[in-house]
Amino acid sequence: MVDAIDIELIRFLKDNSRLSFADLGRKINLSPSAVRDRVQKMEDLGIIQKYGITIDNKKLGYDLEAFILLKIFPGQLKHILEIIKDFPEVKEAHRITGSQNIHLKVVLKNQIALQKLLDQLMVFGDTNTFLILSEI
Repeated sequence: MVDAIDIELIRFLKDNSRLSFADLGRKINLSPSAVRDRVQKMEDLGIIQKYGITIDNKKLGYDLEAFILLKIFPGQLKHILEIIKDFPEVKEAHRITGSQNIHLKVVLKNQIALQKLLDQLMVFGDTNTFLILSEI
């Protein structure tokens, strides 16, 4: 399905999805049209599902990032799965195995905003919060 060249293309696209086919081709010694064909094939197969951007949240005034683990109260899981996408602070949400049900990555302006979010989430279950100090 994919070969080493495709894996290399994915690596470069993960680092900078705005690289042109010509730039990608120069990095892996392929013509721009060959790169385009390979990228299109991976898109068609669903290997590449979307392209994105990375935001510096601190420059937007969001100084606090945290992981929140939720252990959902019985009968609340379906409801929280439906509404979690409506919380603007939630940047990533995953249903997980283990003693908790949900893993969230949140971005907030400050501790007061974190407290308000936790107050909203505690209606659905117990929370366990981890502040993110830095990205490695």
